[in-house]
Amino acid sequence: MSGKTLMVQGTTSDAGKSVLVTGLCRVYLRRGFRVAPFKPQNMALNSAVTEDGGEIGRAQAVQAQACGLQPHTDMNPILLKPNTDIGAQVIVHGRAVSNLDARAYHERKPLLMQAVLDSYQRLQSRYDLIFVEGAGSPAEINLRDRDIANMGFAEIADIPVILIADIDRGGVFAHLVGTLALLSATEQARVRGFVINRFRGDLALLQSGLDWLETHTGKPVLGVIPMLQGFHLESEDAIAVREDRKSSDRSIRVIVPVCSRISNHTDFDPLRLHPQVDFRFIGPGETPPPADLIILPGTKNVIADLQWLRERGWEEAILRHLRYGGKLIGICGGFQILGRRIDDPLGIEGQMKGAAGFGLLEMVTELKPEKALLNVQGRLLLDGSPVRGYEIHAGVSTGGALQRPAIELEGRHDGALSADGQILGTYLHGLFDESAACQAILAWAGLEAPEAIDYIGLREQQIDRLADALEAHLDLGALDRILDI
Repeated sequence: MSGKTLMVQGTTSDAGKSVLVTGLCRVYLRRGFRVAPFKPQNMALNSAVTEDGGEIGRAQAVQAQACGLQPHTDMNPILLKPNTDIGAQVIVHGRAVSNLDARAYHERKPLLMQAVLDSYQRLQSRYDLIFVEGAGSPAEINLRDRDIANMGFAEIADIPVILIADIDRGGVFAHLVGTLALLSATEQARVRGFVINRFRGDLALLQSGLDWLETHTGKPVLGVIPMLQGFHLESEDAIAVREDRKSSDRSIRVIVPVCSRISNHTDFDPLRLHPQVDFRFIGPGETPPPADLIILPGTKNVIADLQWLRERGWEEAILRHLRYGGKLIGICGGFQILGRRIDDPLGIEGQMKGAAGFGLLEMVTELKPEKALLNVQGRLLLDGSPVRGYEIHAGVSTGGALQRPAIELEGRHDGALSADGQILGTYLHGLFDESAACQAILAWAGLEAPEAIDYIGLREQQIDRLADALEAHLDLGALDRILDI
């Protein structure tokens, strides 16, 4: 069955592995194959809730969509969610099992490899083709021992690999040749070809370099993917650097602080793409500018990021913003920060056992060992618009503020809406995904006549656009031969 699997590894982080796997999943789905994505180990703070009630990286959820599937924990058996600079929460088959520092995690890898292989074998039994995404670069010398994310997995599973590199960064030939040179002889033999990503300009001017690369390495260039202008696909983890700022008489400004452990920032993609929203992520060294709406995002370490916000003047900025009539939303950890207090008596997220919140909502939150992992739907109580999304949180909130909920879900309420109507808090990720709910929130925030955008439909269109580009620029015959189909 190994011939039915192809692994995409990259010369660097953000070389285009997630995007290429997503596009290949859709290309081969169109051709009538049953296709599934797989990433043995992912390190990301953007995650999704699966159909079997677990948690995986968001990139694999998008890849599942490209396959016409619901996300499943077998698609990403190991997820690492960093909660300090040297440690992370380890999630195995969708469930958090421990918090480990880097050294302890390295020692645990041989046991985790079995979890990876169990998931892979289950996928093999159910699907015709599996497209596997590596993590970072396979040439990280310090991570080669006990590797489960790149060549370590490829060698054990005995699967072919293609390498992708981003030409827009510069040094693409050095990246490809250097990566190949740092692999072992058996790993080099496993690499079946190269893909060059994000090319701009005249391909004829690149041809001499491609010819040299093929002659020097003895491996084919399987395709050169052009830079897709205006292309949008949910980011695996890092906040995409692009110009989001729009300004007109018909727009409102929305700002979000980039906290040290910001999570699920893909919540804001519908706002970033909205033609009437001047959206800005505000980095650590930036002063919060005037805005119509401030949104506090989710965070993997809520008490640490509460302190982070306080130290950088966000508490004062938010109080000033509210005095001038601005609107405020807190999502998940951002919602918890708006309360009177956050307690962590068991040290779920770190050494700090508790901290006073901003005190803007009458509630307290206690962090618990068991996470809430739910796909949910309901209606926004501002106007009754439908909402759909997911919950991923370890906190349980109680208090009088919850008597004025923001959202009605199936059989229960969620979040809070302040008595003066200026503050909305919720545990719902995906708050802006549904068009009508996004319009209602933008109207509440002060936008006159907000336009409807179909974000869910847009995501599907972008996957199809990506697949169209791969069909036009990749040697699919060569890929078929690698896959042995």
